[in-house]
Amino acid sequence: MEQGDVTILKKKPIYPVSPELRKYLRFYQRDARLPVGYHDLLNFYESFPVSDKNGKDTLWESPLYPPHEMERLHTGLKKAYAMLKASGNLRIVEHKYIDRIDYCKFGNSNPFRIKIVNRLNDIYDYFYVKKADSSRIYGLELEEIFSPNQVNYLVDGDSLIEEHIAGIPGDVFAKTRLRETDYNPIRIAKEFVKFNERCTITLLGDMRSYNFVMQITPDFDDVQFRLRAIDFDQQFYEGNLKVYMPQYFKENRPYVELAMEFLTDKTVLQYQQEEQSSIMYQARAERHRLRELHEVCLQDKISTVENIHQLREGLAKHFRDSHYYKCESMTEIIELNIKNVIRQVIA
Repeated sequence: MEQGDVTILKKKPIYPVSPELRKYLRFYQRDARLPVGYHDLLNFYESFPVSDKNGKDTLWESPLYPPHEMERLHTGLKKAYAMLKASGNLRIVEHKYIDRIDYCKFGNSNPFRIKIVNRLNDIYDYFYVKKADSSRIYGLELEEIFSPNQVNYLVDGDSLIEEHIAGIPGDVFAKTRLRETDYNPIRIAKEFVKFNERCTITLLGDMRSYNFVMQITPDFDDVQFRLRAIDFDQQFYEGNLKVYMPQYFKENRPYVELAMEFLTDKTVLQYQQEEQSSIMYQARAERHRLRELHEVCLQDKISTVENIHQLREGLAKHFRDSHYYKCESMTEIIELNIKNVIRQVIA
């Protein structure tokens, strides 16, 4: 695998959810009337920084709300959690309380992180309230369709609530566990290659190590690994092809070096083909949903003409395929990516 450094210079704009996308979300039961929205949570008068257990700044803040607002917000957030997890069945939150609300100014969506705790056994969970951005929604939908992972979220107006994706942050895993002797480095490297391939094909950008998590599952004779994206703000917006290739971010260099050390060109190609086969089967299985999403996305403004032209030129050179020059939208570029994957797999 190649190494290199790539940076994103400008913050991506928030794209509003179009009427056509809302209709799609309603059909697939992603649309909801939430009792608390993003703007409700912005009504705090002060905040203080949140530190980790070692006293290091986490880039999150803990907001303070007027006392008369706290009960309304907490009640509404519990109902929102029930809608996200159990189709609105309030019995699942009878013994739960909102322990804390955190706010992050870092990133595009400026999310709120909600910690909800079961008072019977102290088991807790997290969920997020964010600005509804059509780029992120398209990213979540493509993750649902093409990856082996399920995602759970709801949209109401300009608010989006999203479940927490459990796992060890990719940057933390790289620093603390990547070279553990009990772990098979080939399995980790394989997972990074497949993750890199899926991001490139589906145009999921900015997968620096702190934007994905590592999930570890003990098996009967080994340990299995899975990389999961947790940030979908940079779904097919940027024009630089390398933004969609995790291998080019300096933050991911430990994973790239692991792959270069333990994989050969032949095995890298094998794992890329495995991921392509998986994407092909998913595209066939979800063809109706994919077609509907394609029709909605085709009408949507989700990038700039300059970015589209830059990306199609980069892909045309990378894959040596002049058909990319005919693409006039990010949607058409992804469609051509999928068609090329299917051609390669069945060839």
